[in-house]
Amino acid sequence: MQGPALRTEMHLSLHNNMAISVHQLGAEQAPLLVIDNFLQNPELLLDHASQQSFEYNSPFYPGPRALAPKEFQLLLMSTLQLHAPSIFALTGNKLSLALCHYSLVTTPAKQLKLLQRIPHFDSVEQNALASVFYLFKQDFGGTSFYRHKKTGFEYIDASRQLTYYKSLESENDGDNIPQEGYINGNTPLFERINEQKGIFNRLIVYRRNSLHSGSIPTDFNFSDDPQKGRLTISSFIDCL
Repeated sequence: MQGPALRTEMHLSLHNNMAISVHQLGAEQAPLLVIDNFLQNPELLLDHASQQSFEYNSPFYPGPRALAPKEFQLLLMSTLQLHAPSIFALTGNKLSLALCHYSLVTTPAKQLKLLQRIPHFDSVEQNALASVFYLFKQDFGGTSFYRHKKTGFEYIDASRQLTYYKSLESENDGDNIPQEGYINGNTPLFERINEQKGIFNRLIVYRRNSLHSGSIPTDFNFSDDPQKGRLTISSFIDCL
């Protein structure tokens, strides 16, 4: 499926052979949008990222971030405005970009906090989306989605939040304690229900209440160089 041939001041444009697919996650069938060949010239973003000042500005994200360019934001939003409302059954028609950052994973596995070693959700809102755009060509892992075994929850909304946290608290002992390092597959507490590979120029979009985590390999290099590290653009999208 082809996207509109939009161009911006940075001379970014959507790929002429953009490939769009829609998947359902696990038993609860939350939608997942995958767009391969998103941009015609994604290398421009690598060059741009290399000129930015990255900062450690999140207590949860395991690395520094920098604001993504307006040109990318416009292309992202024009594409999602066209496809996301129907795919994600959004209530409301106007999408709004809440966050759009270059992101690098630089925190060594041994330094992760407990909540960074298990899948997370970004919001309890059903109407809120997240996207990840992969800008690395190495085998640095993609994004995995999970089911919490005890509750069967694959997403956490407001009605499930307390039950989920109570269940985690009751399981936080013995062999159940999350092991050191990034989660990348099944554990005593969680089952992986889907994995999207981190393929250069791939964009994935999912509901922010889905349980997910970056799939960071054990031999990862944790470089803070955008040209050599695990560079992505992470975005939050709201629907008004």
